[in-house]
Amino acid sequence: MSTETIPTQILIQSNVAHSVKIESRDGDTVGSVYSFMVHKGTGKVTHAVLSLGGFLGMGRSFYPIPFGLLTFDPVRDLYVVTIDRRLLEGGPSWANNAPIFDQAYADRVASYYGVGSENLSAA
Repeated sequence: MSTETIPTQILIQSNVAHSVKIESRDGDTVGSVYSFMVHKGTGKVTHAVLSLGGFLGMGRSFYPIPFGLLTFDPVRDLYVVTIDRRLLEGGPSWANNAPIFDQAYADRVASYYGVGSENLSAA
């Protein structure tokens, strides 16, 4: 038996309380950043979880995207998503219970958006 223990959840969620807005490349409001997924070993943000829709906290859906699909605009203090909103809304998401964000789920998200997958086991 190995003395090395591998954590079951290598990413930790860092909530930002919907304070950072998301716009499309065309300047349309898309939603807000619900949280960032941070690698426990490296401290690197691997994904952003976007909050779309809803009213007064009801009916929201959450969409994880690879962090590289966002560009920060420091002048307007917001992120611009570099993909079409319809593609985003068709992607992996949840409304009530977040999935376990393991390597398989990260691979699924990366595959949907056609980008390389983060190796979550790398420290």
